[in-house]
Amino acid sequence: MFILASASPRRKELLHKLLPEFSIIVPDIDERILHLDPKDLASEESKHKAYAIYSKYPRDEVLSCDTIVVLDGEVLGKPKDEEEAKAMLRLESGKKQIVLSGYTYIGEGREITRTVATEVYFNELSEELIEDYVAKKKPLDKAGAYGIQDGYPLIKRIEGSYDNVMGLPTEDIAAHVFRTR
Repeated sequence: MFILASASPRRKELLHKLLPEFSIIVPDIDERILHLDPKDLASEESKHKAYAIYSKYPRDEVLSCDTIVVLDGEVLGKPKDEEEAKAMLRLESGKKQIVLSGYTYIGEGREITRTVATEVYFNELSEELIEDYVAKKKPLDKAGAYGIQDGYPLIKRIEGSYDNVMGLPTEDIAAHVFRTR
């Protein structure tokens, strides 16, 4: 059995591009326990998630992922409420950020942990756009308080993987996990 260790509907959607059938088992871990350099945080969190599931299903394959947004050296996680989401979007307005997704695959006698980075350049965001976006899209379950796939003019351009910004670097996973399966 192939297990996606994630509750994210976006990761489920993206993994279907690579694999038609898999199970979802959500790890029960506290993501706030790790206090690491941003460049290491996503991959270490993905390892914790993968091992939490693999320890219970050692004969199966497990894929986990964690995505963070880094702006001016600081990690922007998921906002706790709408006001924090608006504040994050104001911070991101007109700036470049780095989206880092760390993923871990364990199975078939292999362990792969990699981090993929994508640069995201934001448009200047008006207060009206921020208010409308937060009210309609409810971005509380997204790192950085936005979803690139939401159809709003938040992003000017990206350099790197679109799927990575959505939460699962499918191109890298295809190259490093599925090509060698």
